[in-house]
Amino acid sequence: MSDLWRPLISRDEWLLDPDVTFLNHGSFGAVPRTLMSQQRRLRDLMEHNPSHFFTFELPMGLRAAANRLASFVGGFGSDYVFVENATAGCNSVLASIRLGPGDEILVTNHCYPAVLKAAKFYASRSGATVVEAEVPFPLNDETYVTEAVASKLSSRTRLVILDHVTSPTAIVFPVRELTALCHNAGAQVLIDGAHAPGMLSLDIPSIDADWYVGNCHKWLMAPKGSGFLWVSSARQLEIHPLVISHGFGLGFTSEFDWVGTRDPTAWLAIPAAIDFHLRIGGQCLRERNVLLAQQGARELAGRWKTELGSTIISAAAMATVRTPTIGEATPESALKLREFLLKDCRIDVVVIAFARSLWVRISAQAYNTFDDYNRLAEVMSALWSRSPSRPRT
Repeated sequence: MSDLWRPLISRDEWLLDPDVTFLNHGSFGAVPRTLMSQQRRLRDLMEHNPSHFFTFELPMGLRAAANRLASFVGGFGSDYVFVENATAGCNSVLASIRLGPGDEILVTNHCYPAVLKAAKFYASRSGATVVEAEVPFPLNDETYVTEAVASKLSSRTRLVILDHVTSPTAIVFPVRELTALCHNAGAQVLIDGAHAPGMLSLDIPSIDADWYVGNCHKWLMAPKGSGFLWVSSARQLEIHPLVISHGFGLGFTSEFDWVGTRDPTAWLAIPAAIDFHLRIGGQCLRERNVLLAQQGARELAGRWKTELGSTIISAAAMATVRTPTIGEATPESALKLREFLLKDCRIDVVVIAFARSLWVRISAQAYNTFDDYNRLAEVMSALWSRSPSRPRT
């Protein structure tokens, strides 16, 4: 426990407001100063001779970055292309897959809201429907995930979208087992791994999904806009970027690597982000963050006399804890509590309305310490004690 009372690296390495207790790394990440400097150097190089950069240096630079990424998360660089974020990658898959009337896209009730909206949009254009599997929450056994998905698979299921780490509820899904289940039912599988790179130890090809999307701006701490899309070799001829440009018809990587003039420096900085991640601990960092998040969550649940969102063994560097608040649990009340904590208490933490309760989703990164969760516990306990009536626990 003693190691959890100090950061792995000084918080001064980040530009984070020193007056804010930052427990929300999972939403947008936080870029270290050294990686911001690396991106500035790349931008300077780009602007020093734009024609030479985009014509000669960028193609090789993107492939080099893809190869470095592959060495970190598994497979070959030729199976990876870059997108702005995981949601953009999901949209590329949804726009490329051919659906027809009566076809079904299967998601779970823990699906990232933006991806759910994209699935409904593309389904509506083709006469397909979106089916939702209800995974219990709180979750105490990962077999319930498998049972929920299996109960909704049918001969009409064309595509299953699964979260590797659920964004609202911070649960690690058993994606290998789920992928095999879906493939056996004749469905294709898209894994939304927005939170996985830098949080979990990954070997993406071994999951055996058809597509896998991830973000490097979250737990790898790369600059914003550094998402990627991995595509199995069997699916590469049928997928295209959302913008059709000069690379169309030249192959998978060519189509995605050039869709017009844009700032590619976030992608080119991914190798430096991987180096930074490894330098401050790599696997030890990932394990420490998971331990800190889970210990912090248990502390909160014990102090508040509430419960954890998940007690399964596969844990993330995020965790959800039911709050000791009263009143109706709605998106509006969740936003109101989140705003109060940020503006009045200077604590940045996600608050969600889920399963008829309000929950906080805490994150743990190298700069966090156990004191951060103690402060949240004390603030919420004080707020709860001032309430005219206390909630049932």
